[in-house]
Amino acid sequence: MEPSARTRRLMRLASPLFFIQLLSSLCGPLQFDIAYPFSVDGVDRPDYCSVPGYLLSCTDGVKLVTTMNSSGGGLFQVTGVDYGNRLLTVVDEGLAEQTCPQPYRNATFDGTMFAYTDRDQFLTAYVNCSASSSSLPFALDFFSCLSGGRSYYTLDNGTVAPDLLGSCSSTLVLPFNSSMAGSLVAGNSTLGDVMRGGFAVRWKAGAGWCGDCRNSGGFCGYNSSSPTDHTCFCPDGTSIGSCSSDIISAVSGGILLSLLISMGVLYRKKFEGSVSWKWGYKHTPSIESFLQKHDAQQPKRYTYSEVKRMTKSFIHKLGEGGFGTVYKGNLPNGRDIAVKLLKNSKDDGQEFMNEVASIMQTSHVNVVTLLGYCLQGSKRALIYEYMTNGSLERFTFGKSSKGEKSLSWEKLFDITVGIARGLEYLHRGCNTRIVHFDIKPHNILLDQDFSPKISDFGLVKLCIKKEIISIDGARGTIGYIAPEVFLQQFGEVSSKSDVYSYGMMVPEMVGARKNANHTSEASSKYFPQWIYDHLEEYCVTAGETSVDTELVRKLIIVGFWCIQLQPNNRPSMTRVVEMLESSTDDLRIPPQILLC
Repeated sequence: MEPSARTRRLMRLASPLFFIQLLSSLCGPLQFDIAYPFSVDGVDRPDYCSVPGYLLSCTDGVKLVTTMNSSGGGLFQVTGVDYGNRLLTVVDEGLAEQTCPQPYRNATFDGTMFAYTDRDQFLTAYVNCSASSSSLPFALDFFSCLSGGRSYYTLDNGTVAPDLLGSCSSTLVLPFNSSMAGSLVAGNSTLGDVMRGGFAVRWKAGAGWCGDCRNSGGFCGYNSSSPTDHTCFCPDGTSIGSCSSDIISAVSGGILLSLLISMGVLYRKKFEGSVSWKWGYKHTPSIESFLQKHDAQQPKRYTYSEVKRMTKSFIHKLGEGGFGTVYKGNLPNGRDIAVKLLKNSKDDGQEFMNEVASIMQTSHVNVVTLLGYCLQGSKRALIYEYMTNGSLERFTFGKSSKGEKSLSWEKLFDITVGIARGLEYLHRGCNTRIVHFDIKPHNILLDQDFSPKISDFGLVKLCIKKEIISIDGARGTIGYIAPEVFLQQFGEVSSKSDVYSYGMMVPEMVGARKNANHTSEASSKYFPQWIYDHLEEYCVTAGETSVDTELVRKLIIVGFWCIQLQPNNRPSMTRVVEMLESSTDDLRIPPQILLC
C-alpha cells in the first residue's frame, strides 16, 4: 500500500530522515514536499538527497520555478508535484500572469531529464503574421485578444503551409493539458485559459525503482560515486532498489498510521509545530469518579473563584500551548504559582486526568510540583510551582530576550544532566513507569537557579512495570517525535521514545549556545547533520576553555546516541546519566544517521 503524502511528510519530519525540505519554509503558501530527485537553490542539503540538475528555485518569495533544460530558455512555475507517478505540473512563467498570454518561445526539452506524457497535447502558434484571415484555412484560429499583427494557432502541430501566413515574427510549438482541447475547440475556454492550465512532464530519475523504494518505507537517494545505483535509504541502513521484505510487509500491511498535521517550516529555528493526537482511555471514567478514587493522593482542590482571585482575574499571562493558557498568580500565603487554565475539550477530561494522575505519583527535584487543581463544571485548572526563569525554549536557537546573557556551557551541561535524571526517575518508577511523549525545550522549566524541571504531563502514558506500551494514536511535537511512535516497523513504543526526544533536544541546546555567540557557519543546514560532519572543529571552536570543549563533545556524542533510528540502539536514560557523568574518553561516537 502506497503511504499517503501526509504520512510520508510526517515520517520525514519526525525522524532523523526528516531532512526533506518543505517549500512552505521557503517559498510562500505552496507547501510542496521537496524530495528526491529535487533540491532547492540556496538550501544546503546532503548531496545524496537529490540528483544533479534537478534544481528548483524560489522566485519573489512566492513561486517555485525550474528551467527543466528547456530549449527556449526561461522559467516554468511549478504548480503540482506527483511523486507516485514522477510528474511535475508546470506553467510557462511568461504566460502565467498574463490576461492574454502571448507565446514568445518554444517549450520543448532535450529529453535527458524530463519527458512529455500522454496527458499533453500540442498547439502551434503563429505570432504577428501579415496574411489576412480570409486567406487562411479553417484549421487556424485567431488570437482575438492580441493587438498589432495577426496571430493564429492550430492543433495540427504546424502543418499549415508557411506561404499562406505571409511573414510571421515567430512560429512556436506549445504543450498544454489535453483535457482542455475539447473546451478550447468548443469555445468554452480561451487560449489564455489553456496556457495558464499548464502541462505535465515526467522526470526520468528513479524510473523503475524509486517507487518500490518509497513503497517499502524507504527514501530514494543518489550515489555520486556510482550514479546508476538505485540507492534506497531504509530504517535499517542503505539498500539497493528497496528496503528489506520485513519493512515491505509492514508497509503493505497498513501499519502506517493516519496522521494529522498543520505545518509551517522545517528547520526548528523556523518551525514550531505541535501535533496532538487523541490518546484513548478505554472506558474512561468521569473526572469526578477518578478524583474520588485517588482522593488520598490529591493535592489541594480550589474553586474557580479562588483561582481567579489568586491570578487577579488572569491578568499576568505567562504563555499559551495546545492544551491551555498559563498565568502567574499567588497562593494565599504569598507563594508564586503558575496556573494552567485548560481549554474546553471533548475528551472527557482525558488530558486533565493524565496530568493529575501522573504528577500525583511523582516527587523529584527535576519534575515540576503540582500544588493544586480546580474542577468546577467546565472550568479546569492545574496549579504548579512557579519557575522564575521560564522555559528552556527561551535559550534555544537565539530565542533569549534582548540583552539576556546566554547560558554558560557548564550551566547548559547541568541542565542537560538534570533533565536526564528527571526522565530516568519517570522511567524507573517503583510501581508504574511514566512515558512523557512530549519532551521538548518548551516543556522544560527552569527555576531561579536554572535547575530544570520536566512539565506538561498531558500526553503521558502510565504503564505497569515491564508492560509493553500500546497506543491508540501518535502524539508529540514535530521534530521531536520518535519514529516508532507512528511507524511500527521502527520498533516498539517504549521509554526509548522519550530518549529520542531528549536526543533531538540536546544538539539543539548546543546549537543555541553557539548561535548566541554568532559563530555558527551553518545556519541554512540541519544542525545535527552539520555538527556530525564537523564534530572536532565545532568542539574546539565552541568552548572557551578545554573543559568547555570536553563538555560540548560529551553533549553531542550523547545526543547522537539518543537519536538512533532503532529504539534498541538507543541507551536508556539510566545509561544516558552514566555517559554524561563519565569521561569523554570513554564515549564512542555512534554511527552516522543518514539525513535526507
